[in-house]
Amino acid sequence: MQNFELLRNVTIGQYIPAGSAVHRLDPRAKILAAGMLVLAVSFNTSILANTVFLALVLAVTLVARIPVRYMLRGLLMAVPVLVFIFIMQTLFLGWNEPAGAVYVQWGWIRLTRNSVHLMVISMLRIIAFIFLTSLVTMTSTTTELTHGVELLLTPLRRVGVPAHELALILTIALRFVPTLAEEVERIMKAQASRGGEFGVQRIWRPDKLAKAYLPLIVPLFLSAFRRAEELVLAMEARCYVSGAARTRYVVLRARPLDYAVAAGAFLFALWMMFYPLPAVRELLALLGIEGL
Repeated sequence: MQNFELLRNVTIGQYIPAGSAVHRLDPRAKILAAGMLVLAVSFNTSILANTVFLALVLAVTLVARIPVRYMLRGLLMAVPVLVFIFIMQTLFLGWNEPAGAVYVQWGWIRLTRNSVHLMVISMLRIIAFIFLTSLVTMTSTTTELTHGVELLLTPLRRVGVPAHELALILTIALRFVPTLAEEVERIMKAQASRGGEFGVQRIWRPDKLAKAYLPLIVPLFLSAFRRAEELVLAMEARCYVSGAARTRYVVLRARPLDYAVAAGAFLFALWMMFYPLPAVRELLALLGIEGL
């Protein structure tokens, strides 16, 4: 059954009650910090800066008392995406580099300095997004995320933005990521017991994976609709009314540490976006390593 454990490696949407200082932070500070850092990573093209950012996220993971091995397990779901990016950029971006910077050339395949750089940057960005999203959801409950997003979107109500509804949609979507993953695993086991070929495809073959998982789409959608209907009935049974004035059992109050975390994330994001970091080959040249 180990071949079916892939979907259990979904870390986004999982909450780990470790009781650390990161867990006690205001969810608004964590959401703001994550948003600014994601924006900075999206515009940064330095391998060094992205590597430093990943190291920072892993350090915060240790402070939050979350096993790094469990965090790394979340990358297994991204392996097909990383392989697809590697193939596409190898085929189509290798011809944009001037002559003299070609590492490997074989027919259509051409590895150049520019294509390798873009491949590494794209992979580091995807890994950073997964790590950062997982860290926020692992250290914040669904209720905290809902209240945090709603309070951050409250100023937009003046222009007609439904802050509470958007916050509810976002948190429910995050909450149901691991639930749907478990549902897919259950369907896979049920169809494999009837002769379906699941759990035998290699993760680095996206074409084989797509062909194997195509029969899962219809039962997964039916299960998702059934769970959505059950959620609606449960909310109506608790007298939930959209747009009504709602009270909160826990009132969020920001502390000095929360402001410090948000300010630190803002400064780090500015550093990543505007500070001219040297390229990797320039650092290697300073260390006396030539030829790259």
